Amino acid sequence: MAQSTSFSASGAARVGVQKFGRFLSGMVMPNIGAFIAWGLITALFIPTGWIPNEYFAKLVDPMIKYLLPLLIGYTGGTMVHKQRGGVIGALVTMGVIIGTDIPMFLGAMAVGPGAAWVLKKFDQAVEGKIKSGFEMLVNNFSLGIIGGVLVLITYSIVGRIIEAVTNVLSSGVEFLVHHHLIPLVNILIEPAKVLFLNNAINHGVLSPIAIEQAQSAGKSILFMLESNPGPGLGVLLAYMIVGRGSARQSASGAAIIHFFGGIHEIYFPYILMNPRLILAAMAGGVTGTFTFSLMNAGLVGPPSPGSIIAYLAMAPRGEILPVLSGVITAAIVSFAVAALLLKTSKKSEEDQEDLDEATQRMKDMKAAGTHPAAAAAAFEEATTHSEVNTAEGQKSKEEVHKIVFACDAGMGSSAMGASILRKKMKVAGSPIEVVNTAISDIPSDADIVVTHKTLTDRARGVAPQAEHISIDNFLKSPEYDELVERLK
Repeated sequence: MAQSTSFSASGAARVGVQKFGRFLSGMVMPNIGAFIAWGLITALFIPTGWIPNEYFAKLVDPMIKYLLPLLIGYTGGTMVHKQRGGVIGALVTMGVIIGTDIPMFLGAMAVGPGAAWVLKKFDQAVEGKIKSGFEMLVNNFSLGIIGGVLVLITYSIVGRIIEAVTNVLSSGVEFLVHHHLIPLVNILIEPAKVLFLNNAINHGVLSPIAIEQAQSAGKSILFMLESNPGPGLGVLLAYMIVGRGSARQSASGAAIIHFFGGIHEIYFPYILMNPRLILAAMAGGVTGTFTFSLMNAGLVGPPSPGSIIAYLAMAPRGEILPVLSGVITAAIVSFAVAALLLKTSKKSEEDQEDLDEATQRMKDMKAAGTHPAAAAAAFEEATTHSEVNTAEGQKSKEEVHKIVFACDAGMGSSAMGASILRKKMKVAGSPIEVVNTAISDIPSDADIVVTHKTLTDRARGVAPQAEHISIDNFLKSPEYDELVERLK
């Protein structure tokens, strides 16, 4: 009982952290294209850029001080209170922008959702109490009055507080960089990534500070701490060469998607199936960041997704070699450690893992004629101590019209899984719609929701009416073929 309680508490804590991290990154991810546009304009046209141009360089400062924070404030507001929340979020963000002299990304992430929450509470308080014909008047003036008051507060007080916090964080980062201690941060980053907190770390914490550094110094190493594709590449290469079974067979495709496509979530299951390999990712991450620090490397903007192509696009002029050096050394060290760990793993353990997978697959196939998802669900319950689908919760073929793949940001692993299943459904002649989205945006008409098993609890909370399927590997999962067979 005590052990079960411990599992429940740790699972709840993990879900809570993931939700908060998803909220932070959710304000940045939809606007990442604007960040990339700013990064490219900066890399090309500033005096030290690839093709310096004084006229186009005038775009850099207004975009980073006004456009990007306003986009974040608006997006954060819409996440809390839809369109009205977005409007007041952008409005109040102007207060922190004008009240300080630095880019207010952290300020926008704080006041945008905060202002929307205040307006939402007001709207809930007056709901049903407004006389007919006065709704538009109350809605417009309530937003204007509340927003105006909050702008004055953020302009006078909040902006200065956020500026002080930002200066403290920036000073801490500079201290780590100057004393060559910043590689140690990867000891924390790599395990957190594997728990699907990668977007929260990169876009919610590191990028706001990094963009400010890039504005003053022309580049920032912080863009490279979480996004370095080297550690994941090393792990996948080790599986390709010394791995066994299905993991070895699928590792080559995963390596291409990870390194060139920038979808880092693809290698997380390979570490989760052999948790000791987190040591390889940590060693690679520390080595890569140490190399970046030693060679004074940095990027001018966020490389999103974390592809080697995005890395080269965001590298300052004349600094491609330092950028590549950190990626290569990270991959080499990660590969060496992962290969050693895989080689020294007891063969009986790996054989047992393959046997367990085969046994589970056999149970699923045996139940495929009636309730294939029930068998998978029972296994999920035994391994995660969480509520799972039952035979009664499984949708019939006639009830399924939309299948939704969901991941943390809705752009990486879920897009890949949806693409694979969509092709299989097309070959089978099935008209069922297959889409991908962020967990927080799962549509209400979703009939089946497919997620990684570590994210299923969150998905179930958003879409309790849907059937939920948990998988380990978005690239290659037996559940895809079973689902096609069941629904065609």
